[in-house]
Amino acid sequence: MIAPTFQDVLKARKIISQYIQATPLYSYPLLDQLLGAEVYVKHENYQPIGSFKIRGGINLISQLTEAEKERGVVTASTGNHGQSIAYAARLFDVRATIVVPEGSNPVKMEAIESQGAEIFYHGQDFDDAREYCEGLAGEDGRRYISSGDEPLLIAGVGTHTLEIIETLPDVQAIIVPVGGGSGASGACLVAKAVNPAIEVIGVQSDAAPAAYLTWKNRTATQSFMRSEAEGLATRAPFMLPQRIMWQYLDDFTLVSDEQLYQAVNLYLEKAKTLAELAGAASLAAAIMLRDRLAGKKVALILSGGNISPKKLSQCL
Repeated sequence: MIAPTFQDVLKARKIISQYIQATPLYSYPLLDQLLGAEVYVKHENYQPIGSFKIRGGINLISQLTEAEKERGVVTASTGNHGQSIAYAARLFDVRATIVVPEGSNPVKMEAIESQGAEIFYHGQDFDDAREYCEGLAGEDGRRYISSGDEPLLIAGVGTHTLEIIETLPDVQAIIVPVGGGSGASGACLVAKAVNPAIEVIGVQSDAAPAAYLTWKNRTATQSFMRSEAEGLATRAPFMLPQRIMWQYLDDFTLVSDEQLYQAVNLYLEKAKTLAELAGAASLAAAIMLRDRLAGKKVALILSGGNISPKKLSQCL
């Protein structure tokens, strides 16, 4: 599988800009005080589906062949990727089936159904759903869409970093949550093409560290999955994003789920904005790395805000 390039991100931006607007990059004095840095939040929680994933969904579905569009698509997700495919499938009149784990976030499931996609529940976690989904695609010829190993998805989501650098050309560090790795690998492609001095830092939950361990070990490494942050909750890595991160990612850190809960609260208190647990990971990492980031211009990618009322109440 050929990795996307910076030029692919530029092409993706031309496509995506026809359907969604650039998200804001806001600064908050209270976050500056908290971190001792000049902090900017990239509000992907303001997307129509409340997640950065919409960028990749539109880029990929828009470039399917007519035969693929006619057969339809199937994908596995814990929610936000599924929303992105459902949203894009409705735009381009493509039948979409989303396979999700039992007990998935009801906020995300309702949103998927509202876009007209079919939901199929299977398994206890994302990897159970993914394995079943791959078999389902093979049975009826529908286009299987991996939530990580798709060049068009990576190029699409990389446009969030393009917008960051256009708004804040002298940004020094970008912190991005990592589940499958599409967001982090897309950020790397753009940042290193524009200015190799920009530091790109990934963050994952220590209760689901497969992507972190794979990056650290430089070989595919599966792990346990006990995280409450569904956007970070994978047991197995996606290797196309990993190959990009192996080459370009400057650092990768782990945070606890407790720190993610605290970061959701901090976003509410200090920035008056709603983040899901995975979306708050960049702030949790910045707090851990406060000394290292002191005095720098730092962009935090708030990747999503689709938190359920039950989980929000637990945070509070």
